[in-house]
Amino acid sequence: MRIIHQVHPHDFVNYNTTQIREKFLIDKLIVSGTIQCVYTHYDRMTVGAATPSDAPLTLGTYDALKSDYFLERREMGIINIGESGTVKSDGESHGLDKLDCLYIGKGTKEIIFEGNGAKFIFFTCPAHASHPVQIMKAVNATPAEMGSAETANHRTINKYIHPDGLKSCQMMLGVTNFKKGSLWNTMPPHLHDRRMEAYFYFDLPQSQRVIHFMGEPHETRHMFLNNEEAIVSPSWSIHSGVATAAYSFIWCMAGENYSFTDMDAVNIMDLK
Repeated sequence: MRIIHQVHPHDFVNYNTTQIREKFLIDKLIVSGTIQCVYTHYDRMTVGAATPSDAPLTLGTYDALKSDYFLERREMGIINIGESGTVKSDGESHGLDKLDCLYIGKGTKEIIFEGNGAKFIFFTCPAHASHPVQIMKAVNATPAEMGSAETANHRTINKYIHPDGLKSCQMMLGVTNFKKGSLWNTMPPHLHDRRMEAYFYFDLPQSQRVIHFMGEPHETRHMFLNNEEAIVSPSWSIHSGVATAAYSFIWCMAGENYSFTDMDAVNIMDLK
């Protein structure tokens, strides 16, 4: 398990491209026949992927977690971005088609991923309360339209795990899709000092790139990402991105506040 430590914004302004990628980029998650997982010190979130082939994959614990099993003190949100597959939680099977979401609560001991061609992207964070396993099909996610075609940011934010959807302790998770011709996400940008966020970009053509913007509004930086790569976005950083072609992304938040609208807007004209 790779570990990512927190970065202070005053240090961040002195980082070069290599350092920024080392501290915030999560790559090489999709490896056939394996489970890959990264532990971040941003609200103790982990970001991982289970990519089964012919054999099922069982999620074990890691030394860094200091727990008897992975979800002993954690909750999990899963989105399948590949072909149909199955996730078993303590013996109960849950079929997931593309863009279906599964929530697994604290205390679940055994998690098994099955399905050649499935790609299960999962996020976990600490939990102090247990909630039941819940599934939501993609068509049942709560949509929120934002932006417009005129500013190339017309998008649908599909909320899965949130106060009015799948119940969790502190996690919120969803998928953002774009209307034809729009490529900007989270523009105008915002901050939320009470929680961090992780983005996983997918459904981007292999020859194209995502440009993710981060940093404090007066000290922004950017990073180029490939398809099926993720980024850790600290609470002090703006959340924004664009791509050279159509794409989607999973967003997951964890922290102190459980209100989806807890955002501090940033005026575009204040960005530097």
